[in-house]
Amino acid sequence: MVNFSQILVQAETRKGGAKALKALLPEIPDTSALVQVSDDRCLAEMAKCIFRSGFSWKVVESKWPDFETVFLGFEPKRLIFQPDEYWDDITSNKRIIRHGGKISAVRHNAGFVSDIVQENGSFGAFLSTWPQDDIVGLWDVLAKRGKRLGGNTGRYFLRFIGMDCFLPSADVVTALRGSGLEIAQNPTSKRDLKAMQNEFNTWHEETGLPYVHLSRICAMAAGENYDAELLRARMTMADEE
Repeated sequence: MVNFSQILVQAETRKGGAKALKALLPEIPDTSALVQVSDDRCLAEMAKCIFRSGFSWKVVESKWPDFETVFLGFEPKRLIFQPDEYWDDITSNKRIIRHGGKISAVRHNAGFVSDIVQENGSFGAFLSTWPQDDIVGLWDVLAKRGKRLGGNTGRYFLRFIGMDCFLPSADVVTALRGSGLEIAQNPTSKRDLKAMQNEFNTWHEETGLPYVHLSRICAMAAGENYDAELLRARMTMADEE
């Protein structure tokens, strides 16, 4: 069992005390409010995370109004009925980032979102009722049923859309391993992911802290000790580094 109090003390020491650490924690997401998020916004957030992966986030953000236009407001019902010619044209549209694989992922994920809507009423309803103590199970659903939503892309999607969840960033993993949790340095196996989930579940029950705070505290307890201003800037991008 990993001692969270040890991690908390490390983070407080590195950031200048309990008050300073608290000021660096993000707002607590309201997972229950996800039921009100429209299906087009869920698909749009998926797409944004996919296009950000391996690319400049600022460039993606600057082009995003054009993305919204080109992809028909990311309305799944409209996109799933578009012919092949529509998707072929998009791959040469200079208003967006012309990456065939990522464009194809939007097409696939429009179908994925539509399927979830048929099963649950809306994608937001699906997310809002998913048990927080099994976020790794939700990662698996995104990876298997979605396209290009495995790994950190799917995890960032959940964080940005408003899920209260942890992120297994390099710093978070370093904190966990340094405190005694036996997981790989790059934990990808079901065993390691489940072990991390179990630790965060235990800490959540013991401390009453949301998963997003537990995760951020771990990140600030290990790795590069970024200054407060840089951390605040990165908080807008849900970065746990």
